[in-house]
Amino acid sequence: MNNSSSSGFISLQKAIEMTTRYRQNKEAVIDPRYAGANILSICDTFNKTAVATLLAKPDCTAIRLYYGMDEALQIRPILVAVNEKDEDILPDLSTLESEEPGEDIVDDTIKCPPICPPPSVLNQ
Repeated sequence: MNNSSSSGFISLQKAIEMTTRYRQNKEAVIDPRYAGANILSICDTFNKTAVATLLAKPDCTAIRLYYGMDEALQIRPILVAVNEKDEDILPDLSTLESEEPGEDIVDDTIKCPPICPPPSVLNQ
């Protein structure tokens, strides 16, 4: 797993940085200079407890997947709960200064490569 907390959650500030970096760099990942750098995952495996925590949020009707980019330019999936109005359920903006992850945004996955699951029709 990456260097996020062992709970699988990240802070709102980190999610904003990652999704912004992704949007700013997403076209560049198709550039040949990125070949072989494993920037795009084959798959990412989320912790069941972290996903269940999002699903248990009051008013949660769905889970939304965003894409972010970490400091090493690795594309990272980010999960948030969504309410019936199709709005992201996020921590209060007052938490932006905090590096504490809370339990609202999930990023911590097992990324393949380098750590890949057993072969299946979805990853070969």
